Amino acid sequence: MFNDIGPLELITLVVLAVLVFGPDKLPKVIQDVMRTVRKIREFSESAKQDIRSELGPEFKDFEFEDLNPKTFIRKQLDNDELGLKEIRNGFDLKKEMAEVTDAVHSTDTAPSSSSGSSASGGRIDMTKKPEESGEDNRPPFDADAT
Repeated sequence: MFNDIGPLELITLVVLAVLVFGPDKLPKVIQDVMRTVRKIREFSESAKQDIRSELGPEFKDFEFEDLNPKTFIRKQLDNDELGLKEIRNGFDLKKEMAEVTDAVHSTDTAPSSSSGSSASGGRIDMTKKPEESGEDNRPPFDADAT
């Protein structure tokens, strides 16, 4: 609950508590707060046990933490039945990125055929510009249309 409170923030809270409640009343306030937190925890545990008993034996291993979407998705993705671990372990991102980088930066020294593909397995060399013919293939410009 308070995992993101740093030491400086904790010291600031203690100093504020001493200033607001005073050193005489501070132990009593801390006891009251701790008693209230314990009662809230007992109440929530009691409510959880009541819900589990009402749901029946089918839900005896039901955890309320699974209702959190992050926890639910993490639990489902770690499930071995889906086979996602094999997929995740079989995918090497560095290897894939190296292959893509090599494909992008490679230059073919072989002359290209008339269809525009190179001689290395149907790869198209993206670095070469297409041959320009002598004629102008642009559509005619209509000054009245614009």
